[in-house]
Amino acid sequence: MMRLALLLTALLLAGCPIHNPTEVTLPVDPPPAYLGPQPTDRTGLPLERWWLAFNDQQLTLLMNELFANNLELTQAIARMEQVEAAFRIMRSAQSPALSAGGRLERSGQPGLTGDFVGDSRQLSLAAAYELDLWGKLAARSRAASLELEASQQDVQTLYLGLSARLADLYFVAVEQRAQLALADQVIASFSDTAARVESRYRRGLVPAVDLYQARQSLAGAQAARHLFAARLAEAEHAIGVLIGRYPQGNQGGSLATLPAAPSLYAVGIPAELISQRPDLQAALQRVAAADSRVAAAIADRFPSITLSGNYGTLRQEVTAGLIKGEFWSLLGSLALPVIDGGRRRAEVDRNEAALREAVAGYQQKVLTAFQEVEDALANNYATGQRVESLVETAKATAATLRLSTERYLAGLVDYLPVLTAQRADAETRSRLLDAQRQLLTDRISLARVLGGSWMQEQMNTRLQVVKDKPQ
Repeated sequence: MMRLALLLTALLLAGCPIHNPTEVTLPVDPPPAYLGPQPTDRTGLPLERWWLAFNDQQLTLLMNELFANNLELTQAIARMEQVEAAFRIMRSAQSPALSAGGRLERSGQPGLTGDFVGDSRQLSLAAAYELDLWGKLAARSRAASLELEASQQDVQTLYLGLSARLADLYFVAVEQRAQLALADQVIASFSDTAARVESRYRRGLVPAVDLYQARQSLAGAQAARHLFAARLAEAEHAIGVLIGRYPQGNQGGSLATLPAAPSLYAVGIPAELISQRPDLQAALQRVAAADSRVAAAIADRFPSITLSGNYGTLRQEVTAGLIKGEFWSLLGSLALPVIDGGRRRAEVDRNEAALREAVAGYQQKVLTAFQEVEDALANNYATGQRVESLVETAKATAATLRLSTERYLAGLVDYLPVLTAQRADAETRSRLLDAQRQLLTDRISLARVLGGSWMQEQMNTRLQVVKDKPQ
């Protein structure tokens, strides 16, 4: 009667929740709109496969190769598969365990009438099952499942980051080719000017300092060209490694003209950002996983009940004759923690502290995500304004160079205005190329920080390829 009362009490207590799930809130509500300049309507380019907005077939081909061959993605997917296996291991604890065993023995022993040799055979099945009265096993399985979902979001975050890195490197390579072409033009211009100055110097029309300054400008332009060539090589090498190749030259195509930046993406409302960013979703799932681990640690302080059983057949020859038949057993065991030196209480405290850390980490990531969007909007606007200003500056420096050169050749001014105008024109045109490429980078950064959902399809495609690959 006492055993029945204890069992009923345990079952009643099992129906009561031992841990209330933690409600995750943000430090403050998201603002109604972003601060930075943005399209007044929602007609901006879609975020899905954002690189298609650049209308560059070579970039699209490189993206496809990145998604198929990048080794960082291979590692991330392998890590995700490890987490999936860990989840299956944890989930298996909720199911009964069944094992089969057998024993075959032949033995001999002396007897009164002579030595006796007999055979013994035994086959058995053993089963065990832990009653999850307090939800401990379910909480551990739930935590593992949430960690798997977070790992999947991590892979999607990597897709987003790698695509942005590849596009940025691609346009860096394009810019460096454009810079090389500009450097060749500047070298040709400086070389022509130096030849004219030398001719005037030999006729005694200009001092030697003009000749030396012209040669100095020419040598400086030639030195700058080597720097652009090295940066181009670095970008192409990085592209090669990113798409799973050894570093080689010309791996980013041969385009040497920067395209116009696409229209600014429609950023939507701030409240949508949390669902669009896979890193934020991963952080939120890890909060839920930490909460489930708290529940499991609390449940571990309560009694555990395990049911086990054994069934089999036995055939054994003994001196008195043959023994054969079936055997079975049923066992219920109760384990109640009494004294553990505070280990289980400390485990609860540790998991609760880990939960608080995960909540604060999630809240910090949300704030940082909003900062990244605001920074991207501000950078897109500022760089766009900078490009417009540099376009006007380039027109002015080109006109200044033309007029100063004409006046110098006419003998109306000395060489210094020409030298100043040449350097200003070359520097402005180079800065304009850099700003135009930076605007493309800013567009790419905005696409990255806004997130999206296209990564899910790419990940599923890659997983299918891994699954279909022969082992």
